[in-house]
Formats: sequence, C-alpha cells, structure tokens
Amino acid sequence: MKKPMNRRDFLKQTAKTAALAGLGGCGPLLQGCTSKKAYDIVIADALVYDGQGGRPFEADIGIVGETIQTVGKAKASRGKLVIEGKGLAVSPGFIDVHDHTDISLIINPKAESVIHQGITTLVSGNCGGSAFPVPDSIFEEEKENAKTIYGLDLTWRDMAGFFGRLEEKGIALNYSTLVGHGAIRGAAMGFNDRPPAPEELEKMKNLVEEHMRAGAFGLSSGLEYTPGSFARPAELTELCRVVSRFNGMYATHMRDEDEGILESLDECIGAARDSGVRLQIAHLKVGGHRNWPKVDAALAKIEQARQQGVALFCDRYPYIAGSTGLSSYFPLWAREGTTGDFLRRLQDPSLDQKLRSHLATHEDRLGSWDKVLISDVVLEKNKHLQGKNILEAARELGKQPYDFMRDLLIEEKALVGMISFYGNEDVLKKILAHPLVGVGCDGSAVAPYGVLSAGKPHPRNYGTFPRALGKYVREEKIVPLEEMIKKMTAIPASRFGLEKRGLLQSGYCADLVVFDPDKIADRATWVNPHQYPVGVEYVIVNGQVVVEHGEHTGRLPGKILKK
Repeated sequence: MKKPMNRRDFLKQTAKTAALAGLGGCGPLLQGCTSKKAYDIVIADALVYDGQGGRPFEADIGIVGETIQTVGKAKASRGKLVIEGKGLAVSPGFIDVHDHTDISLIINPKAESVIHQGITTLVSGNCGGSAFPVPDSIFEEEKENAKTIYGLDLTWRDMAGFFGRLEEKGIALNYSTLVGHGAIRGAAMGFNDRPPAPEELEKMKNLVEEHMRAGAFGLSSGLEYTPGSFARPAELTELCRVVSRFNGMYATHMRDEDEGILESLDECIGAARDSGVRLQIAHLKVGGHRNWPKVDAALAKIEQARQQGVALFCDRYPYIAGSTGLSSYFPLWAREGTTGDFLRRLQDPSLDQKLRSHLATHEDRLGSWDKVLISDVVLEKNKHLQGKNILEAARELGKQPYDFMRDLLIEEKALVGMISFYGNEDVLKKILAHPLVGVGCDGSAVAPYGVLSAGKPHPRNYGTFPRALGKYVREEKIVPLEEMIKKMTAIPASRFGLEKRGLLQSGYCADLVVFDPDKIADRATWVNPHQYPVGVEYVIVNGQVVVEHGEHTGRLPGKILKK
C-alpha cells in the first residue's frame, strides 16, 4: 500500500481542487475547512478511504445529524461524541448489492450478521425472488411457511405492505430492493412451464412498471429456479425494456453457471444489449472442476461486452461453496408448479428412475455427494443432520444418497437448505480481483440467538465483507485495499443510483464503517457459522452509531431507500 497523505497535503490538494473548480469558502470540494459549529460525532485522526479508489489520507470526520459535514480538520472538543480513529481506517459504509433479506429483517430488525460486517445498505430481492407480490395461489402456503419457520404472521401481498411491516419497528440499516421476476411471473401466469400469452406478458410488464414507480431499483431473475427458469430470452428482454425506461437494474442469476456458463453470459448480455438496461451478473462463478478453465473465456466475454457499451458489473462472495435449496438438484420439470406438485412427483414410482438418472449427473459433476452439506431443516427430528454431508447423513440412516435426499425433501416439504462445494481458490481470486466484479453476500440477516440462529447457514451470512478485506486483500493481496473498498462502496452506489451514499465526502449521508485493517477478518466456519467477524469497531448509519466497539447498540436508524 502507498504511503497515505497527511492532513496538510490533503488540505492543499482539496484547496487546489476547489480553486480550479472556481469554488470559494467551504464548498463541497474544500472539505478541510475548520468550522466553528459543533458536531454530533467526530472521528479523530483516522486513515480515510473515501471510496474513490485513491490513496488513503489522514483526516478527521465531522458529522452533524445524518450528514457528513467535514472531512479534514474537525476539533474533537466540538464533538458531542468523539471516536478515536488513530490506527484505524474509516470508509463509506459497505453496500451489499446481492442480498436476500426480507422476512428476517421483520423478525430481527437489528440485522445482526449484516451490520457487524460494516454493511450499511442492502439491495435485496435478488435471484428472481422478492417478498412481493405474493400471488393468491400460494398465499396460504407462504403464510404457513412463515408461521412454521419464523413464527411470523404474513400480512402483506405487495411491496407497500411489506415496507409497512419493516417500518413498524424500524431497521438498523438502509434497505432497498429489486422486484423478483419469479414473483412477477407467478402473479401474472402461475408457475408452469409455458410461454406467456400476450395478455399475460402485458400483465407482467405492467407489474414491473408498477413496482418501478413504487420505488424498486430494478428487476432480478433466477433462471436456475422455477418459475423463472421457464422464461425464454424474448420474455426477459421485454421486461428489461420496461426497467430500462426507469434507468433501473437487471440483476440476473444466470441460467447455467457450470457447463453452459458461456452461453448463459451470451443470453444475459444479449438481453441488456437489446433492451438498453443496466446489467448486474449475480455471484459470478464457474462451477465444477471440468469447467474451471472456462473462467478466462467468461471474463473476456464480460470485458468485450463492456467495451461494446453494455453497462454491466458483477458481484461475488469470497468462498468456494454456494448455498441454496436442496431441491435445486432435481430437474426443472419435477419442480414445475407448486411445492405440492413437486412432492407428488418425488413419490411417483413411475418417475423414480428418471429422477435417479438426473441426480446421477449432478453427482458426476461434483465428484461425490460428500461435497454437499445439509445446512437447514425445519423438523426437530432432523436437526441432527445439519452440518453433515449427504454421504455421511445417508450412511447414518442406512440409505443410498438419492433415497436420503428424496425422503428428506418429502418429510420437510422441500424446505431443506444445502451448501455445495463447487469452486476453486485460484478461480475465485481471479474473479474477485477483476475490476468489473464487486462483492455481495448472497445471504440474509441472521443472528447467533433466537429463531434466526437455526441451522448451520453459509458463513457468507456473517463474514463476506471482512473476509474479502482480511483474507483476500491483506493476506492474498489480490488488489489494494483502496480498490476493494471502492468496489464495496462508490461503484455499487453509482450503479444502483443510491443518492449521496458510497463516498466519504462533505454533504453525503453519514453511513460509515471504522475498522482495523490489520485485524479485520471473518470468524464464521462451516461447523460454527454463527460468529461475528473481528476488526469492525464502529458502524454508523445515517449519523447514528449502530455498532460501538464491536457491539450492537440497539439503535435502528436505517431507512427504506426507493429509486
């Protein structure tokens, strides 16, 4: 890392910038001016990473209300609260562009696993799944699941109703969301494998427009999941044209992240090119040892699209394992329709051999079922299986792997979470270091206590951002710290249109994280995932301290952000 600028050099630089810009007094660019006013918070003598990717510099930060007032010299004596920043780094609060938090934020608005990472803003509703709209056909099923798993009464059917529930108690951080294509498609035409009729496509377009006008930041798709998987490229392009009119984002979990990754990239890049929408490629990965060599071709395809004018970016979590529902290993035709339809097919003897053959192809790609862990179940009688791989769990019950998975899904009504080790460290580092790849947890807010402590979830729920900064920046040195912070702050804020966030500048919202760059690290493991990271000392959201000395203060100053 280059030697940081001292305060005097920084003040000279900002003064020169202001002069060239024709600004006088204490304008926004001349942040080093000393003010007589009192501050609510002063962060003194910190090493500032402002989000722009430049060299860090030594400065004080002065906060008044919800806004950063001073970056330069702010007398500690004028601060109601003074945070000693010597030896610590301060940056804009991290922005997680790939989040799945919805119901859990109603259950525990403190957003424990997220805020402890230094994340101050979430972009949720990814992979085609959002908490709204809830189609009438599955409302009762969703209501029962919410009550069974979380003890929560599902009362909303649309985005306004969901936002209303979030606002009842308040939230610890800022929340924004996409609307899920899967939810839109289900509401407009159900969950079957067929193209939409013209009037159904028109209804989907109207629903997308309705949600964009109501504040959604764009549309997400999950093309490996039903019903999103049943959409053809023309349908997605038509919906993206609606999103493009609002300058929104199309975030996609591609159709295939294994053998067909290059073809899947062509599909989503084509939709962005034809519609003019901004594209976010979710959790860019290359799954399976036979496909790892495709990473260079995949990155080259992304670079070429960007050079040709497609506004695209990617996100990635810093782990070589992913997490989703165990049902995703079963063929799309088996998952068509409702959960009840899926479970009936699992129990149909005439389909048994066909299903076994499909699962055998997954086993071949993985190498062995010992690369898949059971992470979450609902029934108490099956809790002992959590954290065990499929081979181990099947042997324990005296079953073959396929029979074990089928029986468990039937018993748990398909509510089985799993973690799959598909990746390679060298491939991961190449992706994570790429300038067109940022960081996203691909998780949701959980906690080491209460109902959200259930199971053994993926460690990324607790450790994504600290792991990127600790393991991959400090230890592996894949990119400089200032570059990784830019990928976590300014770039996502600009990409998604999060106004006055993502930069540590005068006049911007006071979303900040104060951390120790020599100590920041994830602690969550596969065996014991419910552990907060270390090295994140303070997290400030909208000018209020939510994490102090690594402990949650209980404050809930977060806002629902609308486009």
